[in-house]
Amino acid sequence: MRVLVTGGSGLVGKAIEHVVQQECGKREGEEWIFLSSKDADLVDLGQTRAVFEKHRPTHVIHLAAKVGGLYLHMRENLHFLRDNIKINDNVLQTAHEMGVTKVVSCLSSCIFPDKTTYPIDEAMIHNGPPHDSNFGYSHAKRMIDVQNRAYFQQYGRRYTAIIPTNVFGPYDNFSIENGHVLSALINKTYKAKTEGTPVNVCGSGAPRRQFIYSLDLGRLIIWVLREYEEIDPIITSVGEEDEVSIKEAVDMIAQALDFKGEIHFDTSLSDGQLKKTASNAKLRRYLPDFTFTPLKEAMKMTCDWFVANYNIART
Repeated sequence: MRVLVTGGSGLVGKAIEHVVQQECGKREGEEWIFLSSKDADLVDLGQTRAVFEKHRPTHVIHLAAKVGGLYLHMRENLHFLRDNIKINDNVLQTAHEMGVTKVVSCLSSCIFPDKTTYPIDEAMIHNGPPHDSNFGYSHAKRMIDVQNRAYFQQYGRRYTAIIPTNVFGPYDNFSIENGHVLSALINKTYKAKTEGTPVNVCGSGAPRRQFIYSLDLGRLIIWVLREYEEIDPIITSVGEEDEVSIKEAVDMIAQALDFKGEIHFDTSLSDGQLKKTASNAKLRRYLPDFTFTPLKEAMKMTCDWFVANYNIART
């Protein structure tokens, strides 16, 4: 098995690499190749084909995407739609043309319908439009599921997808402007501590999210690659009972970084979706005994990594 991981230098790619190299995730005879954007611009079909020709994978984990924080998505929906459609089509079609046995693509909980009942499960993905704030990215990600079904129907390809909830961990993009919520807040809080200023949180702190530690997700993706046979996607998430508010998450970050200053919530700024609670019942049917890293513990490890690697972290 020769596994090509697109987006291999990002948050989830680095987590998979850690599991493969440090946790005996690699089996005898396997080769794992982790691509970064320096190796190929996957928006470009020619570069995508060239990198597949070079490595000749039998299996692909497709993580690469154009992604940003809430406010960047709100400004550039068309950009996110077009680039991600190109990336996904280039990877899936090239994989098909080169006879790749299995592709596991990474979707996002933002693909879920905005107006829906909770908890959301895998059968509800296409039941209405996604939230307006990042509809471009969301529709591009939804199309992976549509393509997977079509490749199976027309060619018998076993291409599938996972749907993680909010991922965080080492090697994330900690940019205050463009990072995801937890990582941006970790950077904000660290800066506020070093500068002796308050932390300003965008929004009310009321939205609720299910956060999954990147190493837990890495372990689950490797399981999906080896064992999960369905074309239908699978939600890879902590349980509904582990959902927390942004305010609770900020308090955990403050505790992990030993921040004693003031925390302000700027209610003039958008909250995005107030909730998008996902059910992990399907995952639990397959893996009833999988243990997720407790959020406080994972948050502390992520904060410690950020402080120790501040000079190389993406900020």
